[in-house]
Amino acid sequence: MAVVEIDQGSGFCFGVVTAIRKAEEELDKSGHLYCLGDIVHNSNEVERLERKGLETITHEQLKNLHNVKVLLRAHGEPPETYEIARRNNIEIIDATCPVVLQLQRRIHSTYNTLKNPQIIIYGKNGHAEVNGLVGQTNGEAIVIQDEQDLSNIDFDRDIYLYSQTTKSLHGFRNIVKKIAERNGGKHTFESYDTICRQVANRIDKIREFAKAHELIIFVSGKKSSNGKILFAECIDTNPSSYLISAEDEINPEWLKGKGSIGICGATSTPMWLMNKVKERIEKLV
Repeated sequence: MAVVEIDQGSGFCFGVVTAIRKAEEELDKSGHLYCLGDIVHNSNEVERLERKGLETITHEQLKNLHNVKVLLRAHGEPPETYEIARRNNIEIIDATCPVVLQLQRRIHSTYNTLKNPQIIIYGKNGHAEVNGLVGQTNGEAIVIQDEQDLSNIDFDRDIYLYSQTTKSLHGFRNIVKKIAERNGGKHTFESYDTICRQVANRIDKIREFAKAHELIIFVSGKKSSNGKILFAECIDTNPSSYLISAEDEINPEWLKGKGSIGICGATSTPMWLMNKVKERIEKLV
């Protein structure tokens, strides 16, 4: 009989926990609440909350709402969203993660304190958090995803580099190194490690967990940036690692001959879903 273990360090980070708690509190009172974008990048959890009355809306739909309550998820929003809410008499339930909120304020301060600063954000273009960060600069910040994007930076100007909170620490340090090499000390280059340590610290722990098992089942929503980063660490440590979004995606062939099976997930993966995956595996082995 295989030993099946869930990584207790996996699952929602505190920002997501807070957002879901705030949503459930309002749903328990009124039975309905709008949420701007998916509350978490996990379709199973989104569907669970939708059954309780959560209605996911887009930014375009927000513009047409009046006199309602809208939840802002942990990823944060640009100033424009708050202005729309003010004009339309929308009550905001703000669940922006404190780490993201602090980063927004730092970028806003840099943009408004310095004269024409060149602000660079290491992050995923179009990601909800990154959109909120770029919004602090009236859309002027430059987003870089990898080394190929360094050509978008003007190396004849001072550079102020920040990072999306859920990016890889290794990736950020590599970008810092490459910019410093290109800059060559000619202009001011300041880099700020703004990666959430609750997320960053999971990398070492998830590598330890992956190493401790013969097989790894990694549970994550397909939209989760954090999930992609953590799964890459799993498969680098343990090639017998598989990514699934729900228990019905498990291939019984993966389990054959495995005496130790580990289940882990992203910061957007609910523990109840990992428990369902464990139950499914225990029926199959």
